[in-house]
Amino acid sequence: MAQLFEQSKKVIEAHLAGTSIRAISGSMIAYEGNVQFKSAGFGGGDGVLAGMKRRATGEKLSLMECGGNGRVFFAVNGQDVTVININGDTLQVESQQLLAFAGNLRTDVRFAGVRGASTGAGLFTTTVSGQGQVALLSAGGPLIHLEVSPQYPLIVDPDAFVAAQGNLQQSFVTDVSWRTVVGQDAGEAFSLRWDGQGVVLIQPAER
Repeated sequence: MAQLFEQSKKVIEAHLAGTSIRAISGSMIAYEGNVQFKSAGFGGGDGVLAGMKRRATGEKLSLMECGGNGRVFFAVNGQDVTVININGDTLQVESQQLLAFAGNLRTDVRFAGVRGASTGAGLFTTTVSGQGQVALLSAGGPLIHLEVSPQYPLIVDPDAFVAAQGNLQQSFVTDVSWRTVVGQDAGEAFSLRWDGQGVVLIQPAER
């Protein structure tokens, strides 16, 4: 299995030994060895339904496959990077924050709910499940890990949300007051609520 490492705070290093990984197209900044690159299409699962969900959201996760023997380095616009291990569980992640996947992993798209009463726009979350590693991007600094327990549900600004891992349930909370205070549009004000047991990862910046 290919391995991902945090080569620095802003660069991911992938070790290939006759193996391959998938990464966001255009994220490779250097490589050494005998490595081949090809398009891996678009993320969001392998079926027609997943493709329809991708088109419905207007999101496209353009991926490339890197295979062979050597080392490959990845980065995107100087953002911070974090490697997350997945061991048979599922990672829910904002697609814009994905950088690379290694191992026996599958991506899909999950409907997360309706974004706002006035627009009725849907929210879709990319899910990554199986066994392997995922490299995530974060703007404004390293990812912040916030524990969620049944006694302490967590409320998160959707623009700061990056990923969630564990036995967690997501719901929407209308929370106009704090967004009004910071000058954001109260017409579409909502927050993400996480209940259960797990970890939510946020970035110290908004999209």
